[in-house]
Amino acid sequence: MKRTLAAVLAAATTLTASACSLDSTSTSADSDTVTVVVGYQSKTINTVTAGTLLKAKGFLEKRLDDIGKSSGKHYDVQWQDYDTGAPITAQMVAEKIDIGSMGDYPLLINGSKTQANERAKTELVSITGYSPTGALNMIVVPPASAARTLDDLKGQKVSASVGSAGHGTLVRALDTAGIDPKTGVEVLNQQPQVGASALESGQVQALSQFVAWPGLLVFQNKAKLLYDGAEGNYPTFHGVVVRRDYAGQHPEVLDAFLQAQLDATDFLNQNPLEAAKLVADGSGLPQEVVYLYNGPGGTSFDTTLKPSLVQALKGDVPYLKSIGDFADLNVDGFVSDDAIRKAFTERGQNYDAALNSAANPSVLKGRDPVCDVAVNDPKLAGELWVDGADATQPAANPGCLLRAVREATARGAKIRAAYVPDAEFGTRWFADKSVWVRDGRDFLPFGTAAGAERYTGAHPGASIVDYQQALAGAA
Repeated sequence: MKRTLAAVLAAATTLTASACSLDSTSTSADSDTVTVVVGYQSKTINTVTAGTLLKAKGFLEKRLDDIGKSSGKHYDVQWQDYDTGAPITAQMVAEKIDIGSMGDYPLLINGSKTQANERAKTELVSITGYSPTGALNMIVVPPASAARTLDDLKGQKVSASVGSAGHGTLVRALDTAGIDPKTGVEVLNQQPQVGASALESGQVQALSQFVAWPGLLVFQNKAKLLYDGAEGNYPTFHGVVVRRDYAGQHPEVLDAFLQAQLDATDFLNQNPLEAAKLVADGSGLPQEVVYLYNGPGGTSFDTTLKPSLVQALKGDVPYLKSIGDFADLNVDGFVSDDAIRKAFTERGQNYDAALNSAANPSVLKGRDPVCDVAVNDPKLAGELWVDGADATQPAANPGCLLRAVREATARGAKIRAAYVPDAEFGTRWFADKSVWVRDGRDFLPFGTAAGAERYTGAHPGASIVDYQQALAGAA
């Protein structure tokens, strides 16, 4: 693993022939044109407010056009799509990308590898999405796998993109479970789509990846959940980095980008279903999978650089150093909230109030039409998406959701998806992919078999049932 991560880090500093040409801050023959190159990951759902959704809505172009009307400059926005953060970092080292978004581990690598060159040096300027517990970065296994816990992966092959947020989840999970991440499993460094194929073909016994790959594979019935990052209870996030040299030359571009990111964040939190459809169109992912993450109670889309996230980033450094060569990085010097604070102020918004809020900005609310009660507890609230409906239907608790699914099915409706929070960790998950437990008259959903077994072991009389039994039994 050390050799593999070293190779990843080396790749991030390799300059292609094209990188020897003028960097993207240089103007073309038209001195009134400013090029803005944005690196993003269309299938990494936690970055959509700085990538897929931002691009689809055109918020950045609109704001730059407004600036150009008064300054006389033209801004040429170029979007470059990648599967992981590593190639974005490589292009930022080469001064070919100006602004990029990626997960926490890749962000550290980005800061470390760019710091030696003042023109390439980057800083973390905002967050796209985060989970205070590390939820939704996951480890999955084939549907027929007998594995039930991380111990069952000892000596097995696990696919991960080394140096990615998904790899970070694996390393931390194994370490917490008392398994040496370097010798306990064999990690195959693979791009997400390659790893997905390897899992399906049996070349690897598990896959550890960032959103939305675990949810996609489970939705497609190609995998089942073994471990949710929430079990580790350690914050994970994705964020935005900018080359300081570029931001210094074009501060209006960084300001416009962050303002546009705030536009996209507000749009997603206020219109999650419409946002999910736009992201699905832009990424090629199923809408139902996108909405798992972008819907209420999923990823927290909040741009503020919360102290808890910065502290978590510092805590990630030893893990990176333990698996490969990693140049020391002053995290406090790498993180700067000056620009995002300025963006809040320009909108007349209170940055500190948002900074100090731990609540997910998007939560389910309304009235449950089946149980005829208010939906007001995010730890219990679920959501039903019926095909052809213009809106989703909220459910106050798991039992009400099961009843809603049963009633919709009875009237011949097609269920696109039903979402419910895991009873142990609160992670939003697919109801039909959950492991259900009956405890008296209550039915409780768990993302993993291990979670369900932990509950039944502590509650005599509780038993695991399948989804159809839960649907039939819900009262």
